[in-house]
Amino acid sequence: MGSMADVETAKRNAAIRAVADHFNPAARYVGIGSGSTIVHVVEAIKAIDDDRIPRINFVPTGYQSRQVIYNAGFQDIKFDSLPKGITIDVAFDGADEVDEDLNCIKGGGACLYQEKLVATHAKKFICVADHRKLQPRLLSKWPSIPIEVEPLACRSVIERLESLGSHKPAVREGHMQKAGPVKTDQDNFIIDAPFSTLLLPKDIELSNSLHPTHTGLEGTGEDGKWEVEKLAREIKSIEGVLSVGLFFGMNGEEVEKAGKKVGGQKPVAAYFGMEDGSVVVRKADETERTLPPIQG
Repeated sequence: MGSMADVETAKRNAAIRAVADHFNPAARYVGIGSGSTIVHVVEAIKAIDDDRIPRINFVPTGYQSRQVIYNAGFQDIKFDSLPKGITIDVAFDGADEVDEDLNCIKGGGACLYQEKLVATHAKKFICVADHRKLQPRLLSKWPSIPIEVEPLACRSVIERLESLGSHKPAVREGHMQKAGPVKTDQDNFIIDAPFSTLLLPKDIELSNSLHPTHTGLEGTGEDGKWEVEKLAREIKSIEGVLSVGLFFGMNGEEVEKAGKKVGGQKPVAAYFGMEDGSVVVRKADETERTLPPIQG
């Protein structure tokens, strides 16, 4: 594990590459996510010399990202102020963990609801992260799934999560315990729910092909084994849950091909800054390439 300075350099490298590949100065609306990596995204955009950028409306995913946009001298617009029928040209955001299929865990910064609003209303979501977030499966290293919950429902939601196989789900507390639980921008609480490492559909297919005479694995919680999308939908169905920190299903480009306008949660590409200065790019078509370290 490198130093925090090395991690910040990795984030910066990923941000520079992602912005170079996916930011268009002619865009009208650009989503800006939350977290430390996004600071580097905004810095990379600010470094571009183009007089069209001041005309762009940047859509934040919470208080922190709004401050980043403001401090850069950019124009922000709240999600609920977007004109009717408008989709965001591109949204840049980080992730707590990303698997081989580009499913993401998000919500470590308690902004998952607005992050999902922006991602699902963007033509494409670009994930920017460092090498620690690049994993084969979700919940490989990241310990839990963040879930935004209406405060009155916390106890009943926790009981239901336990019945689904979560290991000691708990309301997230602030840094100072006497300050009480962390509150989201919507004045809700966050429940962090640990589960076993989540499966992909190909894991289920492989298991069933290797054991054709056994009862088929479905990924619906049997023996604590959940497939990403099935768990996400099960948690979202619990009364009192506003948003689940699993980003799954189609991405924005796939939604558009299906004849829809909004609804894509997954990124079309994820950029990971590596310890050696290179950047690994994982794309929705399952291709992966490594970009060399940035010179200068």
